[in-house]
Amino acid sequence: MHPILFQFKTPPFLADFLPEFITIYSYGALILIGVICAFLFLRKNAFKEFGLSEDDSQSLLMGLIVMSVLGGKFFMIFENPSYYLSNLGALISNSGFVFYGSLIFSMGFIYWFIKKHKLPAWQFMDLIAFTTVIVHFFGRLGCFFAGCCHGIQSHGPLSIVYSDPASQASPLNTPLYPTQLYSSAMLLSIFLILNWVKKRKAFDGQLFLLYLIIYATGRSIIEEFRGDEARGFLFDSWYSNSQFISTLIIIFALFLYWKLSKRKSL
Repeated sequence: MHPILFQFKTPPFLADFLPEFITIYSYGALILIGVICAFLFLRKNAFKEFGLSEDDSQSLLMGLIVMSVLGGKFFMIFENPSYYLSNLGALISNSGFVFYGSLIFSMGFIYWFIKKHKLPAWQFMDLIAFTTVIVHFFGRLGCFFAGCCHGIQSHGPLSIVYSDPASQASPLNTPLYPTQLYSSAMLLSIFLILNWVKKRKAFDGQLFLLYLIIYATGRSIIEEFRGDEARGFLFDSWYSNSQFISTLIIIFALFLYWKLSKRKSL
């Protein structure tokens, strides 16, 4: 695909401060688009549903971005503990992230934000579900162009071949499953499902928990087609770290779904 969106020579007046060429990467550009779309969605709905100001929405999104980066990088350690613990600088130089790490770290910040602004927790989490899906959707498209999170070899008609040396896919010039597009399609479907359920919501928190259940289930399935084995495995290399976390999330979310629905029916 196209990991580099475009590249241009650094203007002379910036030559002393920047590299010879300025490179705009597809992954970063799509993440930026996702953040902008998420902010616009969050700003409109946070004010409409909770009366939060634009500054509050901006602070929330910036906090989520910071915690997502920290969590995503921290959980990379579990992909290869011996390597990253002895080469902490590699966490920064490596452009990858672990989504579940971003999600878990973000939950702590959201909890603090809810307490600070005295918001109805589960109702607010339903809004967060939409915001998360938006950023994640564009992020997976970025993965597709960058070549990361790629699939195993495939000879089907829907396979994708990466040939750009700057791509993170491996091996190059070989048909691979486009697992990034599978994830993007799943996230788009989740957004549409949540939007449909929202009009028929039975209890606060239902949307957020549905998001967790559907995503974790889909992620476990897509993992079977992933070819980037560096993400780490458990139990003799047949059960990935992400599948293990997905299993825990599904169990936890199903339990909370049952508890909240039962409370509502009383």
